[in-house]
Order: sequence, then structure tokens, then C-alpha cells
Amino acid sequence: MIKKIIVGLTLLITITANSQEKNVNDYKYVIVKEKLDLAKSNDEYQTSSLTKFLLKKKGFVVFKSDENLPEELSKNRCLALTADVIDKSSMLTVKTYIVLKDCYNKEVYRSEIAKSKIKDYKKGYHESIRRAYASMADLTYSYTPTKNEDKNNTVVPNTTVSSAVDAGNIVKKEIAAAVVIPSKVTLPLENKNNSNIEGLSNNKLPVLYAQPKENGYQLVNAKPEVVFIILKTNSKDRFIIKNKNGNLTKTNGVWVAEFYEDSILQVKKYQIKF
Repeated sequence: MIKKIIVGLTLLITITANSQEKNVNDYKYVIVKEKLDLAKSNDEYQTSSLTKFLLKKKGFVVFKSDENLPEELSKNRCLALTADVIDKSSMLTVKTYIVLKDCYNKEVYRSEIAKSKIKDYKKGYHESIRRAYASMADLTYSYTPTKNEDKNNTVVPNTTVSSAVDAGNIVKKEIAAAVVIPSKVTLPLENKNNSNIEGLSNNKLPVLYAQPKENGYQLVNAKPEVVFIILKTNSKDRFIIKNKNGNLTKTNGVWVAEFYEDSILQVKKYQIKF
């Protein structure tokens, strides 16, 4: 009898521990299956590329499963959620939903089932996936590191070229993935005495990644840290640098930031990935 009670308590403790709810903020990355549930071949109808593109808009750092992964993710796949698009189509209607699962194949999040009446497979799946994504308005993401995680770990931008899809059409290939920004960041140290444009070749310039904000963007580096917050102007090649009394201007393909810091004019050159 006592043995049965002990076994029962052990099972209860195990079930309770496993039932603690995980949420998307506990995961540093998302891996999109190269061959989704709806597909017969890798990235069929470019559905994996579309799913990756859409999830990046939520702020996730996203890779397709066939891409090179950061070293820490290769060693520990439990840092990532796996994204799949489940096909529930009938004879006349395309039906799909997006699901995010952890490394134990446990479902963490599921979108609503979305439909499309378009008969063309590619267009129908694209419309259905986009509608499923639209139903994810309740999902907000901000990565929360665990207490045991090495504080020196950083999010590495995805430099693997992949096809992005916008408005049902393939748009230019994207290189930089979204970067997850912590709630509190510090600006990177710059040489305050340097008031001249550094003579660096374009491929050696610091790279910043643009993330949309109201009336502009925040520009982050690969650490990730917020370097600038910029506001839109009437010109697509010129922005106002918020809180720095400065401008960001595109000149000969290079973005030049001019601003005052401790009453000294700073002029910095960057590559920016929008």
C-alpha cells in the first residue's frame, strides 16, 4: 500500500512539473520545417519561406531547418520552437493552421484554422497561411532568458539567403533575420573624438538591422543592442536620429549618421539591413 502511494506521489510530481505552462517568450529561436505538413517536397510552393518571413515579423529569430544554425542552437535544440503548417484542406477549400512545438514535440502555440477558396495550390496555400498568421494577433514575443542561461550568449543574425514572400509574390531575397531586443539595452561604445567619417570599405562597415517602430525604426547590432532610433522624413534616404539631435542619410549606398555627443560632432558610417 505504501509503495503504491509513493509511486502515485512520484507520478503526480512528474505530471505537475511537466504541466507547467511554457510560452513563446521562453524560446530564443524558431526553426521552420523545410518540408511542412502540407508539402510533398522541401519548401513546396515556397510555403516554408513564407512561414519564416511571417514569423520574423513577430520578432522571432527564425531559421529554416536546412539552414546553418548558430552553434548554441546546434548543441541545444531546446532553445528553439519548431514551426509547422498543418493541412486540414478539403476537396474545395484549403485549410491550414500554424503550430509551434517545443523540442519534446509538445504544442506551445496554435493559430486559428484559416481558409482559402483559391483553386491554385500556391496562391491558395499562401492566402490560407497569411490568414492563419493574421489570427496570431494575440501572440506577442519578447525573449526571456532562463536564469541558468549564459549571459554572454547572443542572438546571431541569420546570414543565410532565403526567399521572402510579400503580398503573394516573391520579393527580393532577405539576408538579415529579425533580432530579439532585451527590454533594457546600452548603446555600443564609440570613439567620441572621431568627428570624421571613418575610411572603411563598404564590406567592413558595421552592420545594423532595422526593426519597424511607430514613425520609424530602431537600429540594432548583432549583440543585440539598440544603437539608434530613427524617425521617417519625406525622403526615404534620410531619417532623423531621435534624442541625438542628428540625421541619418544615405550617400553612395552608405548610411551616414551625423549627431552631437558631449558637444562633439560624430560622423559614423554603417550598412543597414531594412
